[in-house]
Amino acid sequence: MIIIDGRKIRDEILAKVKDEVGKLSFVPIFCDVLVGDDPASVQYVKIKERMAEAVGISFYPTSFPREINTEKLIEEIKDLNKVPNMCGIIVQLPLPEHLDKQKVLDSIDSRLDVDCLGAIASRKFYEGENDISFPAAFSCMALLDSIGVDLKEKNIVILGQGMLVGRPVAALLRARNLSPEIITNETLNKEEIIKQADVVISGMGKGKYLTGDMIKKGAILIDAGTSESEGGIIGDVDSESVKEVAGYLSPVPGGVGPVTVAMLLNNVLTVAKSKK
Repeated sequence: MIIIDGRKIRDEILAKVKDEVGKLSFVPIFCDVLVGDDPASVQYVKIKERMAEAVGISFYPTSFPREINTEKLIEEIKDLNKVPNMCGIIVQLPLPEHLDKQKVLDSIDSRLDVDCLGAIASRKFYEGENDISFPAAFSCMALLDSIGVDLKEKNIVILGQGMLVGRPVAALLRARNLSPEIITNETLNKEEIIKQADVVISGMGKGKYLTGDMIKKGAILIDAGTSESEGGIIGDVDSESVKEVAGYLSPVPGGVGPVTVAMLLNNVLTVAKSKK
């Protein structure tokens, strides 16, 4: 089994982003809106800040107390929309439960919505009108493309139809005239379908669900699922179980995750280029 190294692919993408940012006539700004002080969220924001600044994108630090209400947070985001040279705004999820998540996400100017989670940016993506895409979905495609396999004759199966991975990955594959099969909890004969798949992209968030006896010999596995375990974060694929059967695996950690942040910053670059 060959491991698809997401960190290497991330570094390659970031090198290209840095080169392109250096050619701009201004410094693009990126903002990750943090609400509260959840340690994991704080850590993720710091990772994005560090990576943004490493490629020449200015990070706009913004944090609000956990107690902020929906209306006030929307007001603050609308002000961020107006910051000169702002080229990307995201909201660090999860938000505190008392906030209306979709209303907050929808308050980001759709032209700056580099996570594609607002209603307008999401609709534009699915209608083929948006040059930016869901970063995790872009990441899955980059990992697949990195191995240089022609997907035209491949049987592609997607596990789950979530907002961040399943649905947008299916759309990106269909845009290439491919016909992925999506498996949900309601799908009949799911084990049989998975066993026949040449490519499996999983974003279910079911720890170690996919085992060696469930897959075809030589299958390409793109693991985009994450679950908490005593040992830390684990993926949907039981990597130890599949290692003698799979042809390729993008693991968790070290696969989709690192590339997702690079694709997020690539979206910021895309917005910046449109402002020239």
